[in-house]
Amino acid sequence: MVKANILIVDDDRIILDSLCEFLSLEGYRTTPARSITRAISELQKQSFSLALTDVNMPDGDGFELLSIIRKNYPKTVPIVITGYGTIESAVEAIKMGAHDYLTKPIIDDDLLLSVERSLRQQSLMSENETLRSRLLEKYSLENIISHDYKMSRIFDLIEAVADSKTTVLMTGPSGTGKSMLARAVHYRSWRKDEAFVEVSCGALPETLLESELFGHVKGAFTGAVRDKEGKFLAANRGTIFLDEISSASPAMQVKLLRVLQNRQFEPVGSNRTITVDTRVILASNTDLAEEVRAGRFREDLYYRINVVTINIPPLADRVGDVPLLSEHFLKYFSMTHGRQKTGVTEEAMEYLQRYAWPGNVRELENVMERAVLLSKGSEIGVEGLPPSLLTQSAAGNPQRYGRMSLKEAMARPERNIIRAALEANNWNRQETAKALQINRTTLYKKMKRYELEAEAARLGL
Repeated sequence: MVKANILIVDDDRIILDSLCEFLSLEGYRTTPARSITRAISELQKQSFSLALTDVNMPDGDGFELLSIIRKNYPKTVPIVITGYGTIESAVEAIKMGAHDYLTKPIIDDDLLLSVERSLRQQSLMSENETLRSRLLEKYSLENIISHDYKMSRIFDLIEAVADSKTTVLMTGPSGTGKSMLARAVHYRSWRKDEAFVEVSCGALPETLLESELFGHVKGAFTGAVRDKEGKFLAANRGTIFLDEISSASPAMQVKLLRVLQNRQFEPVGSNRTITVDTRVILASNTDLAEEVRAGRFREDLYYRINVVTINIPPLADRVGDVPLLSEHFLKYFSMTHGRQKTGVTEEAMEYLQRYAWPGNVRELENVMERAVLLSKGSEIGVEGLPPSLLTQSAAGNPQRYGRMSLKEAMARPERNIIRAALEANNWNRQETAKALQINRTTLYKKMKRYELEAEAARLGL
């Protein structure tokens, strides 16, 4: 089995043949090249995991080849070999992207060790590239599911601002997907290969938040036993996403205003000013304009961040997206949990579309995961939906009148709610009555009326 494909570049035929023979016997596929020109030609024809190159060549030098590899063939890891090794040339080689530096005469064990270490580096590079590709796919606009015109306008806005340095403010209720859209902005921009750092400002007290964002030096406060890099520095040349920005204290708001204006800050306990090139995206689930009027949010900071505002509508305002999202989550959780679910019944979908979704997309995701786990049939029926959802859906969104009595109109949703409650409580009558806040006698009568007693008998319950 061939371990890897290695390009070997050296103008000395004896050394070239010796290296090729030795590595071939070790299971590697080798390609020789006696000049820089030939090496470039081979790189253009096939892919290599490694490239071993001499420094002194008749038509150039190994550093020139290192530059070409780093620019055009980033998946190839270079190793420099030379007969005139100096500390300066070794440092230069590493700066140019070489993973290792060997001097002649080359010892077999040293060569093998260097090749193995470099191949591990190449494997890590490939894994990182795969992960990066998956992230790009996951957070691309094309992968965000919506047919609603309001979301289409948001996608157009993201396209327009993604490549700029403009600060973006995202507003909307919790669970609408602000974090995902922030990532979409990042992965749509030229910063996509750099870090995306997310910080929930509401999850940390002020003292810890300052250290988290700006870092600290050793001894800055009790427990600061070493220097710590802050999130803004970690996101240098990338993007930082500050969620729940409205929860930041007045003192923290002052510090954030300076960072947004100058991209400068000092770590806690330090006088050293750090400058970063970081894209800032902020999010709030409260009305910041109202917070300004109430004196809880600085007016100057509000106007500094309110340059481009993306207001994400709640799920209840885009009911047409409920079937699309439900199908997406159904497929995902069916695969994740190993359950064969083919779809959602028409009746269950009616309830999903009538529901107000106070928890928005995040709540729908949780509901579909629960339904996949609890539903017994191949389709997600009403019995797989939470009783609270059925109750609120029926109460808040009554069915259209169809020439029936009130008693007839209420019978179907009442039966569905009772059956869903029974299913959720494993058909335990006492627990179901308690959950529905009715007595057992009333539950028994309703079960009999709606033929649920007969169904329980068929199920052996």
